[in-house]
Amino acid sequence: MHLVHADKDGNLAVVGVMFKEGKANPELTKFWAQMPSSGEVALNNKLRLIDLLPSDQAYYRFNGSLTTPPCTEGVTWLVMKKPITISTEQLTQFRSLYKGNNRPVQSINARPVLK
Repeated sequence: MHLVHADKDGNLAVVGVMFKEGKANPELTKFWAQMPSSGEVALNNKLRLIDLLPSDQAYYRFNGSLTTPPCTEGVTWLVMKKPITISTEQLTQFRSLYKGNNRPVQSINARPVLK
């Protein structure tokens, strides 16, 4: 999951969170039913973003780009080291709406990954 943030000057940061199959994620359940196949949707429920992060908030940091067009460069990435759980049903629903990936894996080039 990518939580994309922009400040008032247009600087971008992304918090990446990995999923593993297990228990249903209650915070995801709040908006999963409203998940659009494209575009934006106004959510009916307020989210607690902290509940979408693992309790161990250690992360890897690197500079990269957005993974969807226009693939903007200069994005600060923080990828959580520990995953959160998602149920098989939640994963199936997601996969039914979103096929594949928008961008192939990129070489590391001159982007050190910091722990």
